[in-house]
Amino acid sequence: MKHFDPLLLIQPVGLFVGTLLLALLLRRLFFALMARWSKKTDSELGTLMSETLSGSTLLWTIIVALHVAIEGSDIPRRYLDYILRAIEVLWIWSITSAISRFAGRAVRHYGAPAKGVKSVTSLTEKLVQIAVIAIGLGWLAKVVFKTELTALWGTLGVGGLAVALALQDTLSNLFAGFYVSISGLVNLGDYVRLNSGEEGYIADITWRCTTMRTGGNNLVVIPNNKLAQAIYTNYFLPDHQMGVSANVYVATSSDIQHVMDVLLEETKAALPRLAGALPEMPPSVRFNGATEQGLSFSVNCNVSKFADQFAVLSDLRVALYIRLQREGIRFEAPPKAVVIVDQPA
Repeated sequence: MKHFDPLLLIQPVGLFVGTLLLALLLRRLFFALMARWSKKTDSELGTLMSETLSGSTLLWTIIVALHVAIEGSDIPRRYLDYILRAIEVLWIWSITSAISRFAGRAVRHYGAPAKGVKSVTSLTEKLVQIAVIAIGLGWLAKVVFKTELTALWGTLGVGGLAVALALQDTLSNLFAGFYVSISGLVNLGDYVRLNSGEEGYIADITWRCTTMRTGGNNLVVIPNNKLAQAIYTNYFLPDHQMGVSANVYVATSSDIQHVMDVLLEETKAALPRLAGALPEMPPSVRFNGATEQGLSFSVNCNVSKFADQFAVLSDLRVALYIRLQREGIRFEAPPKAVVIVDQPA
């Protein structure tokens, strides 16, 4: 019986350790140069690559060292082919995973801050990553396993039909979310109010649902197919600026023209000192007629975005009521007569 000679391990182990140390040194040098380049050019690409490739490059150094060690060993050829094929599979899958992560982060990083470009949702990021993984799997099947892609796509087509029938609701939400993401009618950060009453800032669009953050910092979860079919108002389109109105009621005995002049004058004076207001866009005052609360007026102005309207209207009402009091204009409505009719016993 032939005994195993431990000395045969010296060469492959030495090659593995030496190659690993050299690869780790090169890896460290690469990331150091990348960090220096990012700092010098003020580019986020280096940081993005460092965050994405940190774990993958460590795995690649081990794979390279293992490959060199195996090539320098006395492993029989019939076993060596299987080992090298396994390493090749590991190579392709690790590269595909790294590119997928990098593509997803790059899409989110460079897509979201760009002015005039739709915000990037989780669904868009995942679709990019899935596309990269699909290409990697096709490459793996073609190069390593020598599989004909035509037959593979045919098999996947038949299987995909069965899956589609079983997952109709899931696929409905997926395609609805994709439509909402690329339509440009709803973007991340937009304030949206649905006809069913739900409203809030769009937080994210995933493969199944859209989440909205309310003013109370709660999340409203809406299935994508419901959002695609809903009637909604987007307060951030066509731009963030919007018009708002403050209703003012005064006594019916008031001079209508005098009240309108006072309201307009005070509004023009108050808007420049109100944060979020747009004084460069002229305000207006409209008379709405007599109501049970007295003479009704609408003071109209513009704010820079949806969230600014609440503070602007509150401060504007305070300024208007103080001015009306100073002008001697009464707010109360005329008294109402209450008639009590005795009912026969």
